[in-house]
Amino acid sequence: MSDSSELDRLRAKYAASGGGDIHDATFRRVAEGQFQGERRKLPYSDIATFMGLPYLADGLAAAGFAELDIAVLGIPMDLGVTNRAGCRLGPRAVRQVERIGPFEHGLGIAPTTLVNAADIGDVPFRSRFDLESCHADIEAHLQSIVAAGVVPLSVGGDHSITQSILRAVGRDRPVGMVHIDAHCDTSGPYEGSRFHHGGPFRQAVLDGVLDPRRTVQIGIRGGAEYLWEFSHDSGMTVIHADEFARQGVDAIVAQARRIVGDGPTYLSFDIDSLDPAFAPGTGTPEIGGLTSLQALMLLRGLGGIDFVGGDVVEVAPQYDATTNTAQAGAQMLFTIFSLLALAALARRDAAPVRG
Repeated sequence: MSDSSELDRLRAKYAASGGGDIHDATFRRVAEGQFQGERRKLPYSDIATFMGLPYLADGLAAAGFAELDIAVLGIPMDLGVTNRAGCRLGPRAVRQVERIGPFEHGLGIAPTTLVNAADIGDVPFRSRFDLESCHADIEAHLQSIVAAGVVPLSVGGDHSITQSILRAVGRDRPVGMVHIDAHCDTSGPYEGSRFHHGGPFRQAVLDGVLDPRRTVQIGIRGGAEYLWEFSHDSGMTVIHADEFARQGVDAIVAQARRIVGDGPTYLSFDIDSLDPAFAPGTGTPEIGGLTSLQALMLLRGLGGIDFVGGDVVEVAPQYDATTNTAQAGAQMLFTIFSLLALAALARRDAAPVRG
């Protein structure tokens, strides 16, 4: 450094300081929750929870559950897949990812310092073999979370789980949706079952819990386009992956924000929205997808939308020798968590003050 006075300034400020000595006020508030003197918590110690959140072992029955703003939960069920099974292992794989957060630099927040959140474990299933009873269990569990005024952030599991989540989240009024995926997932029942990962959003519209005209589907591609006429017929906006590439992230963000507007909105992220170069560990990979950076930029552009729930689905770690897919899923989860935190804060600020 040629400017000796500047070097003297930096030495005076930093030469004797430790890793926990943070001078920027915003960053210092984040660091205060991470450092104990010069020590930081080992990211690979203790039980694995989503993003290192506190774990409520008793779930909905835990003493602190009613005080939560956001509950993160696993839904390890993949009986609804039409191709490769295995995403029942997704919640465990994402929980084991280390060093997610605490700061979401694109949104400029450390969400766990702003809201009260915990990992409440997995949906308790009566049977691992019965698809319909699994969906009944998901809906009942999510209804209890929503009824308590807690925002759910779920990790699957196959995409069929979102149908039952939406039945809980949209029970009192239909919600809009930002849906990021390779597939529209609006096909009809197959082989006597309406619970499969290719059709949750058709059923959610027919159930009256999803508003198709406030729904945007982003990243769509592959050879199953002929199955998704319901998306267009119902008024959903479908943005194919090649359109995304031509228009760019900013234009797609602006379009998505116009479509969902100011109303309550759900966010569903299928990991196969990413190109399999970035996320090979999934049941229905489709080449030509989003990069991980494009997906993060897209999510970060959605800050301020009134999100009332979200999910990350279809992480199937056994097809991924590098753990890239679980890593990507965990980061998307953290950014969605940050969006939910911003929405929760906005609702809190808008709530009338009780005298």
